[in-house]
This record gives sequence, C-alpha cells and structure tokens, in this order.
Amino acid sequence: MKTPTPQPGRGLYAITDGPRADLLDVVAQALAGGTRLLQYRDLSDDTARRRAEATALAQLCRAYGVPLIIDHDIALALAAGADGVHLGRDDDDPTAVRAVLGEHAIVGVSCYGSLSRAQAAARAGASYVSFGAFFPSPTKPQAACVPLDLLRQSAALGVPRVAIGGITPDNGAALVEAGADYLAAVTAVFAVPDVRAAAQRFAALYPSDRESAR
Repeated sequence: MKTPTPQPGRGLYAITDGPRADLLDVVAQALAGGTRLLQYRDLSDDTARRRAEATALAQLCRAYGVPLIIDHDIALALAAGADGVHLGRDDDDPTAVRAVLGEHAIVGVSCYGSLSRAQAAARAGASYVSFGAFFPSPTKPQAACVPLDLLRQSAALGVPRVAIGGITPDNGAALVEAGADYLAAVTAVFAVPDVRAAAQRFAALYPSDRESAR
C-alpha cells in the first residue's frame, strides 16, 4: 500500500451515501467546502463499480490532500490505493489490519457508546475512534443514542475522537465544545441541495483550526 495521506487536524468527516450517479461530483463539492476526512461507504455487492469508484475517489482526495477511508472493506482499500479503513464491531482489530495495509495506514474503529471499547482500540493502535449516535440518525435509525458526556469522559484516550449520528451544522457545536475532533455526517452533507455550502458550515464550527492553517 502507498504511503497514506497524513491524517489532518479537526473538522468534517464526510461519509458518502452511495450508490449514486453523481458521486464524484458531490464529493468534489464536499472537498472544496473543507472536508478533512472522507469515507467511502457503499454496502452494495457491485464489486467492479465499487472498486472503480473507490479508485477514482482516492485520486480526487489526493488532489485535495484529504485522506480516503474505506468502510470495512480492507481488500477494497488495498486495491483502490486508499489511505485506510474504518472498522466496525465484527471486523478485525487494528493490529491485524495494519499487517495488510501497512503500519502507516489510517485505521478507525467504531466504539458506539463504549468507552472500554475505545480504550482497547486505542491500545491496539487505532488512528481514531468514533462514538455515536449522538442524535437520531436517518442513516441508521436503529442506532442507540449515546450521551454527550462520553466525549468528555474519553478525553484522555490519546487518539482523535469522531462524533457520529444525526449530526448537522446546527447541533454540532455542542459536540465540538465537548471535545469531538471530527464531526461525521452523511445526510447533512450529501442529501442537501448545496453540498459545498453544507461542508463549509461544518468547517466553520472549527474556526481556530482554519485560522491556524493560514
């Protein structure tokens, strides 16, 4: 696997909602709006299309200096030249994944509402952990909501923390204040008329990071 794009500082973690015909166009808008991490999430079984899309997204993300993360699929991440993968409850641990993708791969782990799972993931070398859902999620309506205080309780983990689940530019400020390094969003980015403007609104929740990058 190639040397990954370095994981950037805090901000919007946009997650795609494919399959969709305009995938590359809307992702380009999200990147132009200030997305800091992009995850390719497509649960279909169209292997050829998924590989073609992931490969094209990897090239597009490199042009913006934004890492591309593949949801769950380690083989696809390797084939597409992505920067890493995001792991769920039933996936391998970060150590096993790095044996395939390389020691510098970005490996994120879903921790739902479990601080102990996040602690174990951090010890195993996770690049970041995610918690959620913090609000009712249109993408995963069955997901249990977790308390905002989980972000404060996890401050000593030593790895970036992603908040996910029903997050919008309007409700995200409280999560940033509680310590979320990234706000992950699907619907609030890719199901709106102006994708770039939505990404910009998320980016505006991290003003100190934008100012320090100047």
